[in-house]
Amino acid sequence: MFNNDRLLVQLLFLTLLGACILVLTPFAPALFWAAVLAFASWPLMRILTRLLHGSATKAALLMTLAWMVVVALPLLWLGLNLADYIQSGLALVKGVQVDGLPEPPTWLAALPFIGERLVTLWNSIDEQGVAMFASARPYLGEVGNWLLARSAQLGGGLLELVLSLVLVFFFYRDGPGLAQFVYALLQRLIGERAEHYLNLVTGTVQRVVNGVIGTAAAQAVLALIGFWIAGVPGAILLGMLTFVFSLIPMGPPLIWIPATVWLAWKGEYGLAVFLGVWGTVIVSGVDNVLKPYLISRGGNLPLVVVLLGVFGGILAFGFMGLFLGPTLLAVTYNLLTDWVSNAQATNNTAVNADKNTQL
Repeated sequence: MFNNDRLLVQLLFLTLLGACILVLTPFAPALFWAAVLAFASWPLMRILTRLLHGSATKAALLMTLAWMVVVALPLLWLGLNLADYIQSGLALVKGVQVDGLPEPPTWLAALPFIGERLVTLWNSIDEQGVAMFASARPYLGEVGNWLLARSAQLGGGLLELVLSLVLVFFFYRDGPGLAQFVYALLQRLIGERAEHYLNLVTGTVQRVVNGVIGTAAAQAVLALIGFWIAGVPGAILLGMLTFVFSLIPMGPPLIWIPATVWLAWKGEYGLAVFLGVWGTVIVSGVDNVLKPYLISRGGNLPLVVVLLGVFGGILAFGFMGLFLGPTLLAVTYNLLTDWVSNAQATNNTAVNADKNTQL
């Protein structure tokens, strides 16, 4: 006989669950980034907790303060110096508009087959520079309006960042309790294999987060070294921007290519060639080696799953999709692989049992 009371309880539970999701939806980005930060640095949290004789609260507080120093102070420094860099960029553009391009380097004409064509192109761009700036002037106003419209989103993003830095403290402090709750929930849903699947999901998420953030940090450090060697001004700012753009596929060239062009503009052709080679081989090349290694380490995750997750995640979820996309695909792939292997093992066991029965 159908139990109406049980149905009412289930409907009430679903209603409460939907209401909770509705309440937490405005904080979803901050919760997501707090979880990413906690996941990426959880090994350090464990070490610090042991050093503090098991005091999770003190360790969580120190880790949160460390994130504030690492994230908040550079952003503050960037905000204080961004106006100067914008003015320098505008001065450079005005200088190009008034004075035009410098004389083409002598080695450019000496290049076999294409040297004369490159010199002709250089002179053509120099002659048409005024017309190019005049034609682009109407679009500059649209760009300004676009930046003004995005300023509110930037302010909202900073508020979400501050909130995530506050929430990460609770992820650190209450992490073991949250893990126990998730384990109990999975055990209620899928039974005895809850621990296996929890470890599978946790390991996959840890590898994806470490792969994305670790690769971005490595590219930022390598780019900073290249900018210092080449003598590019604002090397620290460019290194920070490289870290941010490294989170986007094919993002670092958007930082080191303009720096290379600036060096060539100043006549530092040797340093420009060095920075171009450094950016192509070292900065951008490490993404093709380090990220697949960190994500696939300790697992059997194909590289194509990672790439599809990164690009598809960004298209589907925006910037959060950079982590969410490969995580979802990786977890689903591992769960399906494990499910298929378990089914095959069960079938093999049944076949062997039938053979033994027949014998």
